[in-house]
Amino acid sequence: MSLPSLPIRARRALAGLVLLAATACTTGPSLENQGEVTAPPGDSKELTIGSAGFTESDLLAQMYALLLERAGYSTDIISVTNREIYEPALESGQIDVVPEYAATFADWLNAKANGADAAPVGSPDLAVTMKALRALAAPRGLTVLDPGRAVDQNAFAVAASYAKKHDLKTLSDLGRANLPVRLAAGDECVQRPYCAPGLEKTYGIDIVAVDPKGVGTTQAKQAVQNGQDQMVLTTTTDATLDAFGLVLLADDKKLQNADYVVPVVNRARAGSDGVRDALDRLNTVLTTADLASMNEQVDSWRRLPEDVARTYLESKKLIPKG
Repeated sequence: MSLPSLPIRARRALAGLVLLAATACTTGPSLENQGEVTAPPGDSKELTIGSAGFTESDLLAQMYALLLERAGYSTDIISVTNREIYEPALESGQIDVVPEYAATFADWLNAKANGADAAPVGSPDLAVTMKALRALAAPRGLTVLDPGRAVDQNAFAVAASYAKKHDLKTLSDLGRANLPVRLAAGDECVQRPYCAPGLEKTYGIDIVAVDPKGVGTTQAKQAVQNGQDQMVLTTTTDATLDAFGLVLLADDKKLQNADYVVPVVNRARAGSDGVRDALDRLNTVLTTADLASMNEQVDSWRRLPEDVARTYLESKKLIPKG
């Protein structure tokens, strides 16, 4: 297919999407056929960054691109919403870098390697999670770079007025209060160990019902806001809680897994110190609160992810203004 009217960056991105479409018909390279796994780390100067297609992933991909360009790399960004497609593409080198979440990605690779019924390897302990993740990623030709400070994990919020009335700051406080709690969440919450069963076992919270309104949806938050439900399952980077008069309760006993943001790279193309050093610069500054703020700017203020990412990196003096 000829693409003479498109600029080079757009041609590369579109060509990558064509390759990804072909990848969707396969399961990715088999471990036995990956001869590059033990090869020296590569340092391609033209890198494709994958985004999972939601706001936070788009923001991270934009920041990765800007940092890598600052370090002398040429970059393109491809949005692929399905991990079943972009992970094999990362293995094969059609995508070179993706932002991921440590515990979630560890469990996903574990299920891919050992079956859907394999015991989870992600845990609330970041060091344990990273060790398992790197062990699963390495045979696939993937390198997991260091996590930073930012974490996007499941979290639970209540109405600020409810928290004030019952003096609640943590999930342990809610357990000790012996209050009946209707929880607005996804319907799978009834069975998931991090959700209703975990809240009951770890914190002693009396979950009397799960209201299946979804994870962090507007409907779920409104149900807590108006008192229909007492608590909602959302995430630590949810930037809309203030608008609904909600506050997070701290997961003080660490029920939730360590879903810290981690860059994952194709070792043969982007495993160099140059890539690592460029992306590691984000680790010293990016916080969970920063991610929440940037999500809000895109989702509520309708700013473009690229503009929000650039402004943030400029404010932290990671790239020059311009």
